[in-house]
Amino acid sequence: MKKQFIFLGLTLAFILFGCNNKNNGAETKLPEGVHKITVIEHMNAAGYTYIKAEDNGKQYWIAVKETPVENGNVFYFSKAIEMKNFTSKTLNKTFDSILFVDSISKNPNAEAAPSTPQILGSPHQTTPPVATGSLSVEPLKDGNTIAGIYKNKASLKGKVIKLRGVVTKFNSNIMNRNWIHVQDGSSFGGHSDITVTTNQSAAVGKTIVVEGTLVIDKDFGAGYRYDAIIENAKITVEKKS
Repeated sequence: MKKQFIFLGLTLAFILFGCNNKNNGAETKLPEGVHKITVIEHMNAAGYTYIKAEDNGKQYWIAVKETPVENGNVFYFSKAIEMKNFTSKTLNKTFDSILFVDSISKNPNAEAAPSTPQILGSPHQTTPPVATGSLSVEPLKDGNTIAGIYKNKASLKGKVIKLRGVVTKFNSNIMNRNWIHVQDGSSFGGHSDITVTTNQSAAVGKTIVVEGTLVIDKDFGAGYRYDAIIENAKITVEKKS
């Protein structure tokens, strides 16, 4: 009888140990919106790391701010913007499709999708609003104000417009363009800021004249949508700010 109890006890121990091992070896469910990738190949160029990734048997390219990686490394990322037919001049390579991501991490929980995603140095991040009363920029005689742009965006759609304002945020060389946030002290419908894309530079705090094409309802995907954005703009930095 004693031997039977010992045998039964050992059997239960082995069963419990086996169950625990099975649970410990099980794949942990990823947080919503998080992707797990394995690095197949990688290269660095112009401040970015380009990674050919494997994700659940599928392979695709991602780009992230230059990060130390090795082939075979496992990383996690969340929100991303897809660019089709993207050409890297530095690599002399065109990607049929590539995902630009904010960051990669070896910790899946660190990449849980944030409530306000920030991509690639946050070109699309909402700039903290500057109180309209703190700015007073004299509008151009032949130009527009931010209030006027948002108020009349339907009729201004697709037209080349001009605007004078102060640079409140600047991000360089993201998706082959620079991103500038501009305010002029006016507002309409809760908008006191407009984003400008250009190949020129302008320092935060400088007063600039912007001339570019107004695009409305611009959707870059992944939740990044603009009611209005000025694209391919020519920037003139005024001497006095």
